[in-house]
Amino acid sequence: MQAAIPFLLWIVLSSPGLNPPIQPWLPKAPPLPPPQGEVIRVSTAEQLFEAAEAVKPGGAILLEDGVYFMPRYFEIRTDGVTLRSASGRRENVILDGSKSMHGELVGITACSGVTIADLTIQNIKWNGFKINSNKNVQNLTIYNCIIHNIWQRGVKSVKVPETDRERIRPKNCRIQYCLFYNDRPKQYSDDPSDTQETFRGNYIGGIDTMYAKGWTISDNVFTGIHGRTGEARGCVFMWHHAEDCIIERNVIIDCDTGIALGNSSGIGPGQSSVHCSNFIVRNNFISVAPENGILADYTKDCQILHNTIYDPRSVLKRLIRIVHDNPGLVVANNLLCGPPMRVESQSAVRFSNNLTGDYASYFADPLKGDLHLTDDASQAIDQGAPLEGVLDDFDRQKRDALPDIGADEFKQLSAAPGRG
Repeated sequence: MQAAIPFLLWIVLSSPGLNPPIQPWLPKAPPLPPPQGEVIRVSTAEQLFEAAEAVKPGGAILLEDGVYFMPRYFEIRTDGVTLRSASGRRENVILDGSKSMHGELVGITACSGVTIADLTIQNIKWNGFKINSNKNVQNLTIYNCIIHNIWQRGVKSVKVPETDRERIRPKNCRIQYCLFYNDRPKQYSDDPSDTQETFRGNYIGGIDTMYAKGWTISDNVFTGIHGRTGEARGCVFMWHHAEDCIIERNVIIDCDTGIALGNSSGIGPGQSSVHCSNFIVRNNFISVAPENGILADYTKDCQILHNTIYDPRSVLKRLIRIVHDNPGLVVANNLLCGPPMRVESQSAVRFSNNLTGDYASYFADPLKGDLHLTDDASQAIDQGAPLEGVLDDFDRQKRDALPDIGADEFKQLSAAPGRG
C-alpha cells in the first residue's frame, strides 16, 4: 500500500483541540442570513439538550462560543430547526464527544428542513452526524461545519426499510462547505467494534449514505481520512439505490478513498441491483487517494466530468476505477496526473477527452492539493469539449467555448499568478 504523504500546511487556531488545515484557495462558505423564528441561546451542554426539547418548528438554537462536552447522544426531532453558532465562526463552537456515554454524537430523526451550520463536532467513536433516514428525514442541510476525529463516519445515513421506502428515503439533503479531517489514521483503540476479525481498523470514511435522492454534496474539504492499514472507505460514499445526486467542487487531499459511487457488496437477492443512478460528479480536486480516486461500481446513467486527480505514484492505478455493471456511464474531460484509469467493466462506457500522464507541472501546488492549472498546462487548456452539464469550473468561473480539461478553467489574467 502506498504511504500517505504528509504535505498540508497546518495553522494552529486558538480554539481548543483544533488544528484545521487552512489554505487561501479552499472553498469559503457565504454567511447564512440571520435565523428566523424564535431563537433560543445556549452556553452549556445541559441548556443545549433542554433547547432541543423546547424549540418550536422553524425556530433556532444559537450556541455561544465554547467547548460543549456532550454527556450523551444529542438529537433534533423538530421540523425547520436551525442549530448554529451565535458567532458564525465554526471553529469557536465545539461539540465534543470524548466524554459521551454513547458512540454517536448528533442525530436527526423524523423531521424535515433542519439546518446545522457554523460549528464543529469532534471525538466520537462511531458517527458524527447520524441521519436516521429509516425514520423519515428530509431536506437536511449541514453547512460550514468541521467534522474532526470521527472514527466511523462523519455523516451517516442508514438503510431505509423496504416498506414505504420511496416516501421516507432521505431526499433533497445538502452537505456544503464542510471540513472533514482527522489528525492521524484510525487505530483499534478508537473503535473497539472495528477489529482484526471485522475491518482491521479500516471502517472509517467521510459521508456514507443509502437511498439518497436529490442530494447535493459540494464545496467540502476532506483530508487525513485514513484507515489503520490505508483502506478507509470513501470521503463520499453513496450506495443502495441512490438517485439524482450531484457531487461537485469538493477537495480531497491525502485520503485513502475519494468518491465512491457504489461498491461491490450489497448486490444480490433482497439487495440493490444498482447503487447509484443519474449522478453527476464534476469539478472535484482529488490529490492522493490510493484506494480509489473516483469509483463507479454498479451504477446507471452516471456522469464523471471535468475532475482533476493527482496521484503520480499510485500503486493500484485507480485514479478513476470502473468495475462491474455501469450502463450509460459517461467519463469525459477529466485530467489525471498518474497512471491510466482502470476499467474492469464490460459495460459500454462512453469515454471522451480525458487526459492522463505525467503532468505535475500543470498544477499550482499539487502537494498541497491545489490543482488549479498553470500556463504550462498546454495539453489541457482549450482541449476539452463543451458539456451541457458543466458550464462553470471549480471556482464557479464560466467555462470558455473551448473548455479546459479537468476541474479548473485557466484564466491568464487571474488575480493569482498561474491560478485558474
